[in-house]
Amino acid sequence: MPELPEVEITARLLDEALTGAEIESALAPGVNALKTFEPPLSALEGQKFTWVRRRGKLFVLELDGGMALVIHLMSAGRLQLFDTRASLRDRTSRLLVRLRDGRELRLREFGTKQRAWVKVIRMSEPEGSLEELGYDAWPDPPELLELLDEPRPLYALLRDQHVIAGIGRSWVDEILHTARLSPFKRGSDLEQDEANRLRTSIMRVLGGAIDTYTRELELPLPDKLPMPLTVHGRQGSPCPRCGTTLEAVFFEDYVVAYCPQCQTGGKLLKDRRLSRLLK
Repeated sequence: MPELPEVEITARLLDEALTGAEIESALAPGVNALKTFEPPLSALEGQKFTWVRRRGKLFVLELDGGMALVIHLMSAGRLQLFDTRASLRDRTSRLLVRLRDGRELRLREFGTKQRAWVKVIRMSEPEGSLEELGYDAWPDPPELLELLDEPRPLYALLRDQHVIAGIGRSWVDEILHTARLSPFKRGSDLEQDEANRLRTSIMRVLGGAIDTYTRELELPLPDKLPMPLTVHGRQGSPCPRCGTTLEAVFFEDYVVAYCPQCQTGGKLLKDRRLSRLLK
């Protein structure tokens, strides 16, 4: 799932490549992906890109006519720039933005669940998808003691885009491991030093991933980015810090990986489906 680091590096590279480029036409082969009808896609014709940026896990592609494309990749979307144009029969295409110079900005989605979406907005008007997001998780996240003061697990709070925007299933495991905090510790139970450690870990982990991508990636981007993960999805492997075997809690749609030595005081957490005793 593309999260803040993946969206950030993609936005940076696309900003360099697209600024000043003029739109010839915009099409939505995946009609379900288009979540607005006013302004219409046709209103983008003749406009030029002025800035491609990130907000949380969203792309905001601003245009010189005062409008913007807001794009959410969800779990399986990819936003890529191609030198050639796709066939309208390409079943992965959700949005095709064709440029005067012959290139094409293409939103594609892989897998069976079609969740990626696009909105055309006027920058002068409030837009719910942007306005409803919480504080951005990087580069300068807010102080967390009050922000996370809820009786919900840290794992859920950090992934709640209305609380703090940009973190998803992959990087939350890395952040909590770096902070030496249990995924199921309640936000309302955080001590000040733990909140400080967590904030530092967010900046370090997300910033480190972006630095890695900056060194290693360029256009054209691959369909699957080489995420520099050391904990997420690595259950059964040794902890990169202490060598203890990484464990996991399995949910229906995702897996929470953790180190019992570093994060839960040596306690093995039981499967959420079988136990309510997670702390």
